Amino acid sequence: MTQGRFELTVGPLLFNWPAERLADFYARIADEAPVDRVVIGESVCSKREPFHTDCTEAAIERLERAGKKVVLASLTLVTLERERRAARAMFAPAEGEDGAREVDIDDLTLLGFVPAGGGFSVGPMVNVYGEATLGFLARHGARRVCLPPELPFASVAVLGRAAAELGVGLELFAYGRMPLAISGRCYHARVHGLSKDSCQFVCEQDPDGLPVRTSDGTDFLAINGVQTLSYKYANLVGDLDRLAGAGVTSLRLSPHSGDFVAVTQAFARAAAGEIAPREALRQVQAAAPEAAFTNGFLFGDCGAAALPAA
Repeated sequence: MTQGRFELTVGPLLFNWPAERLADFYARIADEAPVDRVVIGESVCSKREPFHTDCTEAAIERLERAGKKVVLASLTLVTLERERRAARAMFAPAEGEDGAREVDIDDLTLLGFVPAGGGFSVGPMVNVYGEATLGFLARHGARRVCLPPELPFASVAVLGRAAAELGVGLELFAYGRMPLAISGRCYHARVHGLSKDSCQFVCEQDPDGLPVRTSDGTDFLAINGVQTLSYKYANLVGDLDRLAGAGVTSLRLSPHSGDFVAVTQAFARAAAGEIAPREALRQVQAAAPEAAFTNGFLFGDCGAAALPAA
């Protein structure tokens, strides 16, 4: 299902959505979204995971029946023994299956769980800033690396050449609020006067994150439990020619509210050359009318730079 010059990956859902909404979302991805891979599972806060276990298992089965490759998401910050046990279990075959599914690693402590000869992918929270790090991960079995979203285009081009020599797929975070940091503390709970241990899962009130403003009222960041994200959404659908020339082979689209399936369709058509960049940008904006977009980390003076006119 490769879309022209790129594979399309649906990244893990970063936010705390109700199980019913989650089930409907992945049903639509399975049936309607022209994507190749889906990274699924909890990557932000392990406290959320028990509410979605049954839904996630059903979604995996449906996605695989639809021909999508399913990859398991890891936590970005593994701190508890139960989290370590759950992480280790992801690398073992499920009951009745010959092999384990690929794991998308966002915490390098999980490298010790990768079986000999096993492969994995790397998520955007691992700081892959240079060729030496990319080579290290490739030697340990990395098949695909999603670069951190804050890299400038010149660095992406250098890593694109290195990835081609190493035989590693190079993925770029191409749509959605960009994950910037993770913490052991939960600001989302604190802003509601709660502690992390008794958070009452208030992050569910903000299905695309809680906007954070500067003292002068400027939209700046977004908070999602223990995670800090950009306020603006990355949107690289108008830059696909340059990304292909830099050696990028895959695009990661992060789930958000709005018509996310329409977002995937616009990226697929743009990647296949069926629509021009200007039309692709228009379609993505129509699918997420409340979003403010940027490609500033790649091409601007700062990460929050407004997306230039097409």
